[in-house]
Amino acid sequence: MEEAAPTSSALLITATLPSALTLAPGETALPPPLRSQPTVPPVEGITSAQVNVRAEPSTASDILGVIPADTKVEIVGKDPGGNWFHILYTNGVDGRGWVTAKYVTTANGTEILIVGSDETNPKNSNVAIVQQQINVRSGPGTSFNSLGTLNAQDVVNLIGRDSNGAWLQIEYSSGPDGKGWVNAAFLQAQGLETLPIVMESGEVIGTATPTGIPLTSTPTIIPAWEDNDSQNNPIARILFEPLGTHALIYTGEVSTPDGDSEDWIQFTPYDNLVFASLECDGSNSLQTNLLEDGQPTALELACGDHMKNIDVKTGSVYLVQLRAPLPIDRLQYIHYTITIQTSP
Repeated sequence: MEEAAPTSSALLITATLPSALTLAPGETALPPPLRSQPTVPPVEGITSAQVNVRAEPSTASDILGVIPADTKVEIVGKDPGGNWFHILYTNGVDGRGWVTAKYVTTANGTEILIVGSDETNPKNSNVAIVQQQINVRSGPGTSFNSLGTLNAQDVVNLIGRDSNGAWLQIEYSSGPDGKGWVNAAFLQAQGLETLPIVMESGEVIGTATPTGIPLTSTPTIIPAWEDNDSQNNPIARILFEPLGTHALIYTGEVSTPDGDSEDWIQFTPYDNLVFASLECDGSNSLQTNLLEDGQPTALELACGDHMKNIDVKTGSVYLVQLRAPLPIDRLQYIHYTITIQTSP
């Protein structure tokens, strides 16, 4: 996960696939670049911490510069997951760059265009969101050399896939010819059936219905990845400061009876009030508990809550426990985004 610059879970595979398509010899289906449409006026944002500006929405991308805290930025787009903002930046490619969205605040209700999206379907683009830290390999399999790593919430451009859809080829500047391979199980992506099939040799042989992807009308869900966090080792933690960080945004996943059943989020406020939101998507609702200095409280947070007022004590350490419900007769999987901030 991208961090602020120092001051000194599950792949939802696409639904019913279309009939096989064939590219003409030598023809490749390249994804559209992650670029914003120039006709949309910029949205104003303010950095809540010193942040890195990167060439692409990924921690593996080059750092173009640093923007101090409490600096106004002009946002011209966001990635499909909403984890990165595309901003106007003089020293960037075409005068633009990328910063992590959790360190930039915008006005409530502000709509920001998804970069590289289809106008008729904003979620339809050949990009994928990394769900956890993964290796980028020189070929489609664990036997190939590792070229580097990607972190959770990094965004990658998809170029192709292997014959069964288990491995995806991506744009990767550190790889041979600027390409690499990643395991599809750890990406959130759509439209995989439109990608060309790429052989280990690099030869593009066109597209066809991948045998490794079930032909179903509903998404195929796998258990949440075990991240091994706990009450004593939360998956995310933040110290709110008047002149520093003002918001925590974390996207995760939990599942039962298999996979990671719970996540822990820690925050320490500097005021007596925070605002919390919880968005959930999956087979059931999350169960949440809020602890203050290790002790249970009566405070509640439920899926669908938006900017809920939560009274807290200045300097106390708070833990939010997010748990998947007990299984009924099938896998219970929930994908969530929790936001905790010091001002609405």
